[in-house]
Formats: sequence, structure tokens, C-alpha cells
Amino acid sequence: MKTQSCVVKGAKNVDIMTQDIQYDDNPEQTLIQIIRGGICGSDLHYYQHGKIGNYEIKHPMVLGHEVIGRVVKTHSSRLKIGQKVAINPSKPCLQCKYCLNGESNQCENMRFFGSAMYDPHVDGGFTQFKVVDTAQCIDYPQDAPDEVMVFAEPLAVCIHAVKQAGDISGKKVFISGVGPIGCLVVAAAKVLGAKEIICTDLSQRCLDIAHQMGATKTLLAHEDFTEYAQHKGEFDITFEASGHPSSIERCLTVTKAKGKIIQIGMGANVPNFPIMSLIAKEIQWIGSFRFVEEFNTAVEWLGTGKLDPLPLLSATFPYQELEQALITAGNKNDIAKVQLIFTE
Repeated sequence: MKTQSCVVKGAKNVDIMTQDIQYDDNPEQTLIQIIRGGICGSDLHYYQHGKIGNYEIKHPMVLGHEVIGRVVKTHSSRLKIGQKVAINPSKPCLQCKYCLNGESNQCENMRFFGSAMYDPHVDGGFTQFKVVDTAQCIDYPQDAPDEVMVFAEPLAVCIHAVKQAGDISGKKVFISGVGPIGCLVVAAAKVLGAKEIICTDLSQRCLDIAHQMGATKTLLAHEDFTEYAQHKGEFDITFEASGHPSSIERCLTVTKAKGKIIQIGMGANVPNFPIMSLIAKEIQWIGSFRFVEEFNTAVEWLGTGKLDPLPLLSATFPYQELEQALITAGNKNDIAKVQLIFTE
């Protein structure tokens, strides 16, 4: 069987390639026709730089891990031919100590869609047809809009991040950096009962979207935060979603003593890290990485309309216009999320 795939070959080098796929009637696998996919920051890194960190593209790799599709062939009794499903891009080994302890996001042998971590690389979901493990197929109400359900994976990341903070109901929350992930953290925090959600960013456009997603108040990064730094800080929980050193330092300033900072943003190391603030205020600084069962939660929330991610959707392109879609997605001044359409 043939499929057209969106591949990256190196920095600024992408193509639409015809590939062979084989579905061997494996009872644990399902053949999916991909419907839509969302372009993520990692896809942009592979396109712009040909690598992420030390993981460099060594041969053509299919991009994409935010995808939904339609069942073409399956042996599963819970799935039906033609049914739309969200595809969980995580494929943990289920055998390492983390998987056995229910912490599969920390799997030592994770095979995550669209990753150059291994050689050969793990192909992603930006392709017309893909064979996946049946367990990766999560069903949802069939009348839910395609453009909404594509947000399942990034929303899962954000639900996991909010849950890292524990019970946030009635809490005062600060979010620094409201790109797509920060905005989805806003929405998730609102659903989970945050009393007040205050956001900051360099971009007024991003702040306007955050307001649409449920932020109580928004502040440009150059504005005065003095009132939130008084009395050892104002916020019970802070989500750092930019990764910039100045943002991390601000989060330490405005988080109250005994509060929590959830670190989502990835960036450079922080020079002259103000460790005394962390120590003296007894702040808990907690990392957040991917998701576990939160993918199913995200599918359920989106499928039932518990939140609306569409303020983030900036543009859609047919998959044949992959490079233009990536260039557009890289325009952070004007664009939030871009989706590729594989079939209607």
C-alpha cells in the first residue's frame, strides 16, 4: 500500500514522499487514514534546524504527532471501520520500571511520533495512512469538529502540567508565556477550578488569545509587577511556559512563599540562577513532561466541549503545501497554531 508522507530531510529541507506501508492484520494494530494534523514546536525545530538538541535528522523522517484519523482496518471490537479517532503519539515499552509504575511518560524506551532520538528515526503522523497500535486509538463523539480534536495532544501536555500542581481549585494562578501551550494551560486551569488566572507575555496578540481562553487578567512583560512581588509573592501556583531566563526569575519573584512553580517551557540554562529565592521562600519547582492518562482526558474534554481551543487556530493548509505551512507556523508574531489537512 502506498502513502504520501510529509518528511524532513534536514534544515529547511522538507518534501512530500511516496512511501510503502504494510498492514499485516496484526490483531493489536489498526490501519488509520489520517484526517488532520497540528504543527508543533518540535516540527518547526526539525524544519528550521534539522535537529532538536543533539538529535539530528540522519535520513528522511515523517513529521507530526498531533493527529486524528479514520479507522480503515482493525481487529478491535471497540473500534468500527470509518470511525474517527484521536491518535495518542506515545508508544511506551510497558516493561521498564517507570511504565510498570504508571509513569509511562518517563519510559526509558519511548517511541514517540516524529522523533529523531533513535536511528532509524520514529516516523510521525503527517501521512495519508499509518499503522498504529490499537491502544493508541482513542474514540470520541463523531460529531466533534476535526479542527477541535486535533488539539488533543497539546491539551494533554497542559492538563498533565496543571495536575503536577495538585488541587488548584480556588487557587491564584500565574502563567508566564502564553503561546499555544500557555493558552491551553489557561483553559485547563480554568476547567480545574482556578480562582484567578493572570498571564504575561511579550505579545499583545498572545495575551488577547489567553483572555479568550479564560485568563482573568493579562499583562505585557514590560509592565510593572511590583504589586505581585509584595509580601514574598502573590501566587499560589505559577506555570512557566516560555523557558526564558527572565521569565523564570519573574516566576520566582511573584510566587508566594510555600508556593509551586511548574516548569513547562524549555530553554537555555539560567545564568546566575536566584537559588536563594527558591530556598528562602521554600518554593517547590516541579518539572512537567508530556502526559500519561491525560491524553484520554483531553479527548474527552474536547469531544464534549468542556473547553474551546479554536482561538488558537490561525491557519490551515493542504498537506501538499507542507513547507508553506511550516513557514507560516514559524511566524510567531502573527500565528499561533497551523493545521494540515490530509482528507476531509
